Amino acid sequence: MSSQRPQDSNPRAGVRSSAGMTGSTQTPANKHLGQDKPGVFDKEGAIGKQFTPEGALGGAAQAIGGPLDKEGAIGKQFTPEGSIGGAMQDKMGGMKKRSN
Repeated sequence: MSSQRPQDSNPRAGVRSSAGMTGSTQTPANKHLGQDKPGVFDKEGAIGKQFTPEGALGGAAQAIGGPLDKEGAIGKQFTPEGSIGGAMQDKMGGMKKRSN
């Protein structure tokens, strides 16, 4: 029995995987790559979602109620269909393409 290595192997090469490229494995660090994401002022973006009834600012207005409620005279202007919220959604909202 011989324990010699084949001539073409590199002893420093280590174990090689045949599973494909490392980048093809989805991890928390790369799960966003190649996907669209909402812009920051979009109703689903980092800033825009704060103005929804579930967000920090919109939720506080909902708690106060009255004219600040999402159906109130002031609050309805901040919805995506309202004059202020709609303008923000049209001008700064939408999806942003992420590169690979």
